[in-house]
Amino acid sequence: MADASYLDWPFLEPRHKALALELDAWAAQHVPQDHPHGVAGVDAACRALVRSLGQGGWLRHAVGGRWGATPSIDTRAICLVRETLARHSGLADFAFAMQGLGSGAISLQGSPALQERWLPRVAAGEAIAAFALSEPDAGSDVAAMQCAARIEGDHAVLDGEKTWISNGGIADVYVVFARTGEAPGARGISAFVVEAGTPGFEVAERIEVIAPHPLARLRFTNCRVPLAQRIGAPGEGFKVAMRTLDVFRTSVAAAALGFARRALDEGLARATGRRMFGGVLADFQLTQAKLAQMALTIDSAALLVYRAAWQRDQGLQVTKEAAMAKLAATEGAQQVIDSAVQLFGGLGVVSGQAVESLYREIRALRIYEGASEVQQLIIGRELLKQMKGAPA
Repeated sequence: MADASYLDWPFLEPRHKALALELDAWAAQHVPQDHPHGVAGVDAACRALVRSLGQGGWLRHAVGGRWGATPSIDTRAICLVRETLARHSGLADFAFAMQGLGSGAISLQGSPALQERWLPRVAAGEAIAAFALSEPDAGSDVAAMQCAARIEGDHAVLDGEKTWISNGGIADVYVVFARTGEAPGARGISAFVVEAGTPGFEVAERIEVIAPHPLARLRFTNCRVPLAQRIGAPGEGFKVAMRTLDVFRTSVAAAALGFARRALDEGLARATGRRMFGGVLADFQLTQAKLAQMALTIDSAALLVYRAAWQRDQGLQVTKEAAMAKLAATEGAQQVIDSAVQLFGGLGVVSGQAVESLYREIRALRIYEGASEVQQLIIGRELLKQMKGAPA
């Protein structure tokens, strides 16, 4: 960990610093730097990472309750874990994050029976979790959801599709959101726990993307799920989803920070080691200016990330702050990584180089869990709400 000075910021406590330093040392020993491409290879690598993270005790930070590292989910700890893992491996960060996002709704609002069944196994790395919200025509616009569940006795019967589902194809448990019709739009959605292998549930397609990780389109055809596996009350699925995303949206920004910090480290090493014109690349003022802007962008985003994480841990409203953190960190990381690639020149676009991998890893973060444009809308909306609520 080249620069750990941010761990002394007042947003964090001594236990957070100890966590980050301990995980950094562990990851250096246990996280592979290279991961295979192709569905089979990526699936195997992701399963191995989940097991390793579980055995190391790190997945306990991704779940709540008595199975977690703390009685309630510690947003700052989740952010630090994601940032640290992202510096080492994008797939390791993904493996940790999806255990948290996939089981987050169960941690927050699942019944005691659902929590008892799944959270210990998720925390131990013995079961893989997934979060199935997006659909072909319902991404940012969750209210456009078409996947439906009709109630038949003590079961819900699901029909429809989900897509862009991370861990699709390897997960043991999926939190699935479906329209149940209690009210129009987002108020008529419910959440259900669906186990892999349930009749009527199939992986319709595996999706390969530029930064390989398990991803799939799911199909439900007369898929019967016991009502005991519903999370929260009927029609409260949208609230369940938003509560879960409120926890993990800031951690997306933290992962972007991890990628950006790794890019700066790689850029510094390249600038000070690349000999040219009788000196090194770092001797040129243009190089120094580029490195300065990279560092400025990282610290600016980090302040927003850990402000939002601290606020949530204090029980404060974080809708605007989390959106600011995600927008600044993901867009900023894209700029930092692009600058690192530029410092490497032609070598920066060679497959297998760290900066080339980072260039592929960062792109999706500007889209998932709310695209950058959506974050802008959220920030603007919250500012207008504050203005309307302010005294004249």
